[in-house]
Amino acid sequence: MSDLEPENDEKEEEQEQPEELDPAKLLETTAALQEDEDLANIVTAEEYLMCKDVVLLEYEKQMFLDQVQADGLLVCAKGLSYERVLINILKAYSDSGNLVLVINSSDWEEKYLKSKMEPKYVHEVANTATERERVYVEGGLQFISTRILVVDLLKQRIPIELISGIIVLRAHTIIESCQEAFALRLYRQKNKTGFVKAFSSSPEAFTIGYSHVERTLRNLFVKNLYIWPRFHATVRGSLQPWQTQTIELHVPLSQNMTSIQTHILDIMNFLVREIKRINRTVDMDAVTVENCVTKKFHKILQAQLDCIWHQLNSQTKLIVADLKILRSLMISTMYHDAVSAYALMKRYRSTEYALSNSGWTLLDAAEQIFKLSRQRVFNGQQEFEPEPCPKWQALTDLLTQDIPGDMRRCRRTEQPKVLILCQDARTCHQLKQYLTQGGPRFLLQQALHHEMPVGKLSDKYAKEGHGREAPLKQASYKKEPLKEEASNSQPPAAGLDELAQLLSESEAEGQHFEESYMLTMTQPLVQEPLLDIKPDPDVSIFETIPELEQFDVTAALAALPHQPYICLQTFKTESEGSMALEHMLEQLQPHYVVMYNTNVTAIRQLEVFEARRRLPPADRMRVYFLIHARTVEEQAYLTSLRREKAAFELIIDTKSKMVIPEYQDGKTDEAFLLFKNYDDELAGENAKSRQAGGQVSQAPKETPKVIVDMREFRSDLPCLIHKRGLEVLPLTITIGDYILTPDVCVERKSISDLIGSLNSGRLYNQCVQMQRHYAKPILLIEFDQNKPFHLQGKFMLSQQTSMANADIVQKLQLLTLHFPRLRLIWSPSPYATAQLFEELKLGKPEPDPQKAVALGSDEPTAGEQLHFNSGIYDFLLRLPGVHTRNIHGLLRKGGSLRQLLLRSQKELEELLQSQESAKLLYDILHVAHLPEKDEVAGSTALLAAGKQFGAGSHNRFRKAAAESRRGRR
Repeated sequence: MSDLEPENDEKEEEQEQPEELDPAKLLETTAALQEDEDLANIVTAEEYLMCKDVVLLEYEKQMFLDQVQADGLLVCAKGLSYERVLINILKAYSDSGNLVLVINSSDWEEKYLKSKMEPKYVHEVANTATERERVYVEGGLQFISTRILVVDLLKQRIPIELISGIIVLRAHTIIESCQEAFALRLYRQKNKTGFVKAFSSSPEAFTIGYSHVERTLRNLFVKNLYIWPRFHATVRGSLQPWQTQTIELHVPLSQNMTSIQTHILDIMNFLVREIKRINRTVDMDAVTVENCVTKKFHKILQAQLDCIWHQLNSQTKLIVADLKILRSLMISTMYHDAVSAYALMKRYRSTEYALSNSGWTLLDAAEQIFKLSRQRVFNGQQEFEPEPCPKWQALTDLLTQDIPGDMRRCRRTEQPKVLILCQDARTCHQLKQYLTQGGPRFLLQQALHHEMPVGKLSDKYAKEGHGREAPLKQASYKKEPLKEEASNSQPPAAGLDELAQLLSESEAEGQHFEESYMLTMTQPLVQEPLLDIKPDPDVSIFETIPELEQFDVTAALAALPHQPYICLQTFKTESEGSMALEHMLEQLQPHYVVMYNTNVTAIRQLEVFEARRRLPPADRMRVYFLIHARTVEEQAYLTSLRREKAAFELIIDTKSKMVIPEYQDGKTDEAFLLFKNYDDELAGENAKSRQAGGQVSQAPKETPKVIVDMREFRSDLPCLIHKRGLEVLPLTITIGDYILTPDVCVERKSISDLIGSLNSGRLYNQCVQMQRHYAKPILLIEFDQNKPFHLQGKFMLSQQTSMANADIVQKLQLLTLHFPRLRLIWSPSPYATAQLFEELKLGKPEPDPQKAVALGSDEPTAGEQLHFNSGIYDFLLRLPGVHTRNIHGLLRKGGSLRQLLLRSQKELEELLQSQESAKLLYDILHVAHLPEKDEVAGSTALLAAGKQFGAGSHNRFRKAAAESRRGRR
């Protein structure tokens, strides 16, 4: 017992020791618990918003909570940007333990989101497959192109089970056959726990087509729909208390502009009535004068008329084109200067256009439009005196009088920062030139640029020009090189195709101008110089800031700390999209904003920006609207508002009525829409083997496989093939696009691709390769599902079209003659093609991937040794009597072509195993055919010139030449 006592003492000491270390261990446990709580906070959305002190507006917090708690599609109004919500969702999942994929983002969205994330969590997509496999395992955020993602998912380079979730942007573009839907289907098949969160800011897109909302939800594998219009109570509550002070300035149009607008609307009204009269059976509800003047008119028209375009007569097509042209004339009159508008009008007064329009140029209203457009540039004595844009004077008054006056009233000591917002780069450039040079000089430059004969300047115009020459030079010397560069890079207006311009006239030309300019004043706007400005308010007192060459606003503000800033900016830019305005507002922090053109998105962005700042009313920015009241400009703005409201009402109504299956999210086995079960087909077949009373069960049927060329993943077909339950194997193959069985190879061509490859000869070479290596080569000609199923439009096969398109049918006939085994399949859509592939594969063996890759490569594989010269093989196949069944015997025993010519008909019969085939081949090799007239003339010329045909020459030409001489005698 005594021996055990020390041990017991030791045990007691050991038990006492932990009690002494309890506080330290407790601290460790507390730290661990705290860490666990932090992790829990990231998962719990409410705690995340509170703990992290995230700056979000009330409605943005609600958006965040909705999307985090349950997967869904979020549709918000334009301007109520979901970007901040998305950034916080991405931050919440930013961890090396998570792999989050962002798909379908535009370039500027990707750039913006990456800039807001921690660089260690954002991984660039690697170029090689091995690198990508390594990057996927590292986790974090991946902005990836869907085509690469689909191939990696099919090849199992990406650990699908480890993907935390996929975020889909621009969700309104997700249709059943697109690559994004394909990627999501592959993801959901093997990953039942990850999330799918989709975002869209285009409610109007969901109104096009039948049950667009339900189909989009089904393609995204989400069950919830979150709708956030501007009239939502939470949005109103978030923005209402922080409203900016807005001043609406109604600028009247000039008399000529009002008359031009009235006449263009009259012609539009006439054409709309005419198009409805001609097509009484076609639904033309979308074709109204109100819609004709709005921005999305061509998209609405295309969606409505594309599928029936081939049924419309030529007059209807001309009217549609003319409605687009009239809209471009309206835009030019309202927004561009008088000289540019007149230059555009002149293009449509040419004889060529008069012969190719619907007849509107013959109307009295059209004559008035041309006359009034000229009057805006030349006065009654035909002297050059263009009228300035009505908004120019209003803008000058704002910058030189109203804003300085407001500064005095508010007793602001700092210099004003003014942001002027325009609809496009062309307007932006126009205002910059006007503010730095003055109106008269800019209009004269425009006339010279459009090669307009100026003639004599009016006295008033010349006087204005001389009076402003000195300040203009002083004000604009810094930016002169840019101006010349912009005008030189613009294509000459005369060479443009009228019908090609149509609606995007301003956008197409706008790309040659800068999208942002920053100006300052040659003298600060203090109270004393204001008196000097009033006598001549149009004098150019603005100059550009050279620091803005690289668009560095911060450097520009630092360079000129005590001078006023006037920044010209478009609503959205190519590099930053609609986020450009938000970025500029944050950098510049303007005191005044001038809306030179109206835009719904920009107005809401200003509201949201002010709500974020939460400033007292005196410090908030003041917004001026320059608007032509009771004109097309105001109508277009109101129409866009009405259209968005109607779209949201439709989506809300759809949400209240639509039935969503429980399995739509794809997280359960009931999601039968993911795959087709081929075991069901076996039940329908007669059980041929009833062994032991049916005790031996049949083995499950293997999933059919289709080998698809990598380049084909640009099309919709691989997605639709997979949707029908076929397994897609992406490989780089040289011959064909799709390998269905070991014998069947398919080359897919769209209509435009077919024409191009027929004309270039590429298709001929592809058919040669297919026929050489496959028993059943197929040429699949696939049409667009939204277009009619016949050659039409620019591919119309009629005598009016060019020779390049007219001989397509003859080339296809030649193709079938050259390749007797080639089968042509005409498919109306990718959906029909997918069904056809499925039927062609029934009961057929599966293709061998290794063999498919090896075929056509430079090095022949073991099973594919070429024993014959391929050129001789192809040549013999074209000879009468030679076909695939007897060509191998002919190649083995025939020797050479020279020996073949020396063989008798009997010998050929033994070689070809057919008397009829031997006779055909013997005749073609030995019978002299009578040549055509031009061939006779050519042979005579050859004989006379050099006696090039010796004793061993063919008798054919000698006989022909002799007959020709006999005939002349």
